[in-house]
Amino acid sequence: MLPSLRKLSKELKISVLTITRAYTELEQDGFIKNVQGKGSYVLGSSSELIKEQLIRGIEEHLLSAIKLAKQADLLLKDLHSLLNILEERNVDE
Repeated sequence: MLPSLRKLSKELKISVLTITRAYTELEQDGFIKNVQGKGSYVLGSSSELIKEQLIRGIEEHLLSAIKLAKQADLLLKDLHSLLNILEERNVDE
């Protein structure tokens, strides 16, 4: 459980509005869950929201890799092979 908005505001000597904004952003990003009347709680690393955010990051990186592969005239099957090689190398390390 995270400290209340007022308590954290008092401890850090910053506006309650700033703390509210930060908690709201953390909830939108999937790191915490605000429960009306009960407080704010940090979500576990297995949270579906965090997993979804990580998958979105992977998708962005893969799209970048696909664009670069096209610029290098690399075939999709070769990109797959490269991914497999890198994955094997990472497992061995």
